[in-house]
Order: sequence, then C-alpha cells, then structure tokens
Amino acid sequence: MQTSQVRSAVRAALSSASALDLRVDDAVVLHNSNRLAVRLLPCDVLARVAHVARESGTEFEVEVARRLAETDSPVAALEPRVEPRVYVRDGFVVTLWTYYEPVSPRDVAPAEYAQALARLHAGMREIDLPAPHFTDRIAQAQWLVGNRAQTPELADAERDLLTNTLRSLRRAIDDRGADEQLLHGEPHLGNLLRTKKGLLFVDLETCCRGPIEFDIAHAPEEVSEHYPAANQDLLRECRILMLAMIATWRWDRDDQLPNGRQLGTEWLSQIRAALDRYGLDAAP
Repeated sequence: MQTSQVRSAVRAALSSASALDLRVDDAVVLHNSNRLAVRLLPCDVLARVAHVARESGTEFEVEVARRLAETDSPVAALEPRVEPRVYVRDGFVVTLWTYYEPVSPRDVAPAEYAQALARLHAGMREIDLPAPHFTDRIAQAQWLVGNRAQTPELADAERDLLTNTLRSLRRAIDDRGADEQLLHGEPHLGNLLRTKKGLLFVDLETCCRGPIEFDIAHAPEEVSEHYPAANQDLLRECRILMLAMIATWRWDRDDQLPNGRQLGTEWLSQIRAALDRYGLDAAP
C-alpha cells in the first residue's frame, strides 16, 4: 500500500472496529504489502485493510476461512466477536482476524512444516467451494511477460526465458493429469505463523484449485521429503514454474516489493540453473 494511503487505511480499521463495539484506543502497523496489517488495541484484533479499488479476493478469503474453521485446519481464525464478513469504510475493505501473540522465534523444522501443510490440504478436501484454477495465475504471468508496457525493464532474453518456461511447464503439468483439490496457493514461510497453537497459515486470498505439488513447491525443498504423497517429478516442474511466476511479478512496473528487481534477477538465474540441472526443455 502506498505510504500516502496508510494513515487513511488505519483510520478505516479503527472506525470499523469501533462501530462493532470493539474497544480501540491504539493501532500498530505490523506489515504493509498489498494489504495493511494493523493490530488494534486493547481489543487485540488484527485488521487487514486494502483499497477497495485494488482488492477483489477479500470476500472469497473470508468464506474460505469461515469454512476451514469447521475443520481441523491449521489456519488463522477470523475474529469471533464480530460477524465474519468484509467491512467497507471510506474507500477501504477491512477484515477482522484473531491476533496471535508471537512465540519464541525458531526455525520451522521440515517435518513440522510438511505436517501442517498436509493437515491444511486434508481440511481443504472437506470443503466444497468454487475457486480459481492455478493456471489462472500462470495466465496472469503470461500476460505480464507479453505486455512490454507493463514490464518495460525486462530484457528480451529474459522475456523469452519466462515466456517459454511458463508455456512449456504449464503444458507439461497439464499433461500429467494429476489429481486436483483446493490449495492455499502461496503457503511459503511468509504466510506461516508460529503461535502457541502451533503453526498456522494466513493469507487465504490466494486459494486456488490444482495439484498439491503446486503448494508444496512454495515451501523449502526439504519439506517435500516429509510429504510422502508428493510426486517428485511433478513437484520439480511446479518449483520451476513457481519461480517463473514470482520472477515475473518482480518485473511488473507496479511492483512495490523492496529489492524486487534484484530478486527478479536472482530468480531468473535460478530458473536457468534448474532447467539445466534437470534437463527440462523450455524451448518455444
């Protein structure tokens, strides 16, 4: 979120919570990306705020969270003291979540990570909810790569690499015909919290349908060794595909991630190395 919008977004969170009879005397900004995460005190609620014009998946995320709350899924919960829905205030959409006090930080063991992800997948198999297909995300990346006005700093050689990688791996994964289900979409370490209740996944707006390997590809490589149901060949393809997608986002002229271009360059090098290592063909 643009710095100029942060103050207004915080005010929207404060007024939304106050209107719901939650006591709010202070607000602490915890994270700023495409959404603002704000801890409201003393009611101790986590508010997630986005500009209404740039947010389309909030209602979907709330519905996924509401459904998963009825299972044993390791996900962050919506705030139980208010109606589980999206609140619109002053041009912003606001959702209210349980705030989890951080516990002593330590590395997440691969087996622990894999167990949490497997539990999440099991819970997602229990709910019947229409969701975008993971290939919709690939199509978005392909559109960006093909739109020079939107990715003006992407050199021709790198543009060709991303174009061919996205196309060829999408085709290879489709050809495998793997079983598909509801997925988190981006269950990487940045969307995983260590809490007193154990590991919990957050940011459910990226949920989509696809093979479980697409989710596992977002976790550190060691995690897959503890997820026995994963097809290693398919997982390898999904990892490179995922790299191509996130590299593409970094070349979007509207990308606001710090050091985004540097990351994009590093990931392009990793794509080349992975294609060579596994002898995969990303030719047109």
